[in-house]
Amino acid sequence: MEVGSLPVELWRVILAYLPLPDLGRCCRVCRAWRELILSLDNTRWRQLCLGCPECRHPNWPSQPHLEPPSWREALKQHALATRTWTQNGPELQSSACLLFFRRRKDRRVWHVGPGCEFETLRGALAVAGPYDRVVLHPGVYEEQAEVSLKVPVELVGLGRLGEVALLVCMEQQCPTARLCNLVFMPPWFSTVVYKTSWGHVQLDNCNFEGAQLQVRGPGTCQARFCSFSQGSSAHLLGVVLSLLDSCDFSGSETASVTVEGPPVSDRNWACKHLAALARTFPPCGVLECDGVPNGPRDDSIGGTQPPGARVKKEHVSMEDWKRRTGVDAVCQGTVIEDGWSDCERSEGEEENRDGGGAYDTKKTFTLDYRVPYDHHGLSHLLKPRPDGSLPLASSPDPPSVTPELLSLHQELDRDPEARMLAASTLGCLIRRCLFRDGKGGVHLSNYGQARLEENVFRGLNYAVRCIQNSTIVMLRNEVCECRASGVFLRLSAQGLIAENNIHSNGEAGLDIRKGANPTILCNKIHSGLRSGVVVLGNGKGSIRSNQIYNNKEAGVYILFSGNPVVSGNHIFQGQAAGIAINENGRGMITENVIRENQWGGVDIRRGGDPILRNNYICYGYSDGVVVGERGRGLIEGNHVYCNKGCGVWVMSSSLPQLLGNYIVHNCMYGLAVFCRKDPENIEAREGNWPGQEGIGGEGGSGEGEGRDGQENFNEEGELFAWDSDLDSEDERHSARRSISVALVESNCMSYNGAVGLYVKSSEALNVFANLVNSNRGPGVAVLQSSQMTRLVTNCILENGRGGVMVEKDCRVELRGNGIYENSGHGVSFNGNGQITENDVVGNRGYGIQVSGSADIKVVRNRVQPAQGCGIAVLGPVKGAVHDNVLFQGHPGNKKTLLHMDPGNESCVLRNNSIVKHNNSRTSSPQWVLENPPPRPLASPPGGLSSSQYPSRLGISMTTRISATVESGCHSGSMFCTIL
Repeated sequence: MEVGSLPVELWRVILAYLPLPDLGRCCRVCRAWRELILSLDNTRWRQLCLGCPECRHPNWPSQPHLEPPSWREALKQHALATRTWTQNGPELQSSACLLFFRRRKDRRVWHVGPGCEFETLRGALAVAGPYDRVVLHPGVYEEQAEVSLKVPVELVGLGRLGEVALLVCMEQQCPTARLCNLVFMPPWFSTVVYKTSWGHVQLDNCNFEGAQLQVRGPGTCQARFCSFSQGSSAHLLGVVLSLLDSCDFSGSETASVTVEGPPVSDRNWACKHLAALARTFPPCGVLECDGVPNGPRDDSIGGTQPPGARVKKEHVSMEDWKRRTGVDAVCQGTVIEDGWSDCERSEGEEENRDGGGAYDTKKTFTLDYRVPYDHHGLSHLLKPRPDGSLPLASSPDPPSVTPELLSLHQELDRDPEARMLAASTLGCLIRRCLFRDGKGGVHLSNYGQARLEENVFRGLNYAVRCIQNSTIVMLRNEVCECRASGVFLRLSAQGLIAENNIHSNGEAGLDIRKGANPTILCNKIHSGLRSGVVVLGNGKGSIRSNQIYNNKEAGVYILFSGNPVVSGNHIFQGQAAGIAINENGRGMITENVIRENQWGGVDIRRGGDPILRNNYICYGYSDGVVVGERGRGLIEGNHVYCNKGCGVWVMSSSLPQLLGNYIVHNCMYGLAVFCRKDPENIEAREGNWPGQEGIGGEGGSGEGEGRDGQENFNEEGELFAWDSDLDSEDERHSARRSISVALVESNCMSYNGAVGLYVKSSEALNVFANLVNSNRGPGVAVLQSSQMTRLVTNCILENGRGGVMVEKDCRVELRGNGIYENSGHGVSFNGNGQITENDVVGNRGYGIQVSGSADIKVVRNRVQPAQGCGIAVLGPVKGAVHDNVLFQGHPGNKKTLLHMDPGNESCVLRNNSIVKHNNSRTSSPQWVLENPPPRPLASPPGGLSSSQYPSRLGISMTTRISATVESGCHSGSMFCTIL
């Protein structure tokens, strides 16, 4: 009969009455009939799938409201899964429709129940033959002793689920068995209702109430559409491969699923069939590639781009940023310190004001006899690129490009070990299950192995615990509303955690400690009541390409010798710091985008010693990078911009190395180094910050105490012996040599709202080869420096006030710097030290002003003021001014190029040269700076060894050590009260 003889709609009505075997036969008639049968997916196939007593909705229990892509495919997968237990019986062959056994004379059906052949289960099992079916009629069946299954058998409950209940303890002593549509409850003598140690058991649509399922390797288990409630659990010991699919676990008093011990070497017959069944489901991530190739490297923003990284254009101008966050008022009225604001000007600057352009950092001052300096050693950072775009140091707009996240496919392509884990199926495979309203979800210990896919963990104490060298693979799970940590790894646990949604947990989303070393890729970790990820106690791990956002505390928190790799993540919109490194924490933190966090983008203190490299730290509501008390670290090649507070805030008792960073467009200081005693902040000084992360793990004691702001290192009542875990100082610093002075080298500090570099410190500081330009306030301001601050070979130009300002009693050395075209004095010096071999050209105020009771040497400088004095010595200054060269600037300048107050007898002037143009009717003189060329020079100035002056970007020469600091003082930026 031809399909076209009747309308298609009528055929569908007719075919909707056919049973499953007849539908299978119709599919084999011809292609037209097959397509017609397949078109019944939402009608007849759906009806057959939901009407099958051996299975439930394909998306039960986690998403029963969602329909599957194909009801026919769901029924097919169910048929394949339900026949696994028969693969051991070669005499049994399946029919074409894959659901019903081909009936054979030697396979019998036994009925158990009132009025049936047998009234007890034990009696039926005594006579059942291999692969017989035992049908239990509605009722409760109780056995007073353990029941043994000695031959392969199928136990099926008749009627709806719940009408047949077994109070038995069964031990399987045969190769295979199947249990379907039954309720298991524990007998009076044991909580274990079913156990097998070498055979395979298949459980379909069963309920466990207050009971335990026990499988010991080489035994295997396949459970589908089962419920474990009222404290029920599954305990798997040394299993090679078992499958828990679409099960519901609720009300557990311990872990719902426990996987213990390494997979045994023996294999039973079912392992190959379970492995084949696992492969019928699409793998996670590997096939779900977003198809976006690695983009070409984009160098349009200046600085270092992560190799092969994709980038995202934002096109944010400074005006857009101010308008969006309302920070313009903050930038306009920034108070620098102790009543000194960017609205005040010194006497010499006030005299030289003309008109209203006093704060225009790009204003070009009129020099009739201009000495060119454009080819100084850092000029390459300011010149337009070949395509005409401006480099970051000279661009009035913030960067508009940040790296995009890599997909899981891209991450696995570049990490063979993670790719191997993603493809592995060894151990217990738990798929599409729901864990809810109990103490624990999955617990792995003692080299256990498990793979978790598309499960939901909700309302537990913890979702997953992986300890004692166990291996976990977690793909596409949801972990939420746990009362403690969501995923907890310790004692050398490892594995792959990828594409999970981890959110709204009471403690950390991920807790890594005690040598655990997982790979964490492409997850969403958000909305936690504490931190997103915590790494402590020698924990390691590779945390890459995750979205970590909207957590109440730090997005990533590293402490107690935690040492992870944190790379390529987007950490944003946190209610505290983006990344916090504390209590001797370490870590390699690279190529992350850290933005829009309420407190510091990165916070380092109390022995924290990370490598912070090539990150984008931007649009924060506080400071970009904070290095607090006893903080250390290598901070290199980062882009720190558009933060409401300072770009980088450093406490002088710390020992960081800042190398090659772009610190631009921040609303306050570019880099601020503080040391100020503040009794009100004693809690912050000691590190006891409000809301500090409770490290209590998932145990009961860790939940409450941490929320009261007290750190808690207990886990289930056991005090951690942290002293045994911490590396020695020698071990910690063996990889890098030491420095004894904080180092600021080769950074760009541009377009910041106040001072480019602000120093109020009680410790020594080395500032080498930096570009400090176009800041709203002075380029460099030193208000307190009881130890020596060395400013060597820096370029300080076009700042809104003076170039360098040094206050009374400060110890400062200026050597080899280029100080050009600042709106105030080139150098205003009121402290002690020396000004040696600098080029000070084109500044609006005096070239060099030395005043007060300073003890100073001004030697071998080249100075050309725009309008004021070249060198002015005001007040009772002590010292010497000699061998300087002063060039005439504007021909109408009434100020003398070299001026000293007449009453000063303690300062010596000698061998200074004044260069003037004598014939005003001829063209301007061709004065040049040569021998040496304009400073700063491209190489270290003569007389400085490599130990005194680390070469620019020569990172191998930089060194680090720990140092004890007795001052114990602390200063908070106006936004930063860390953590």
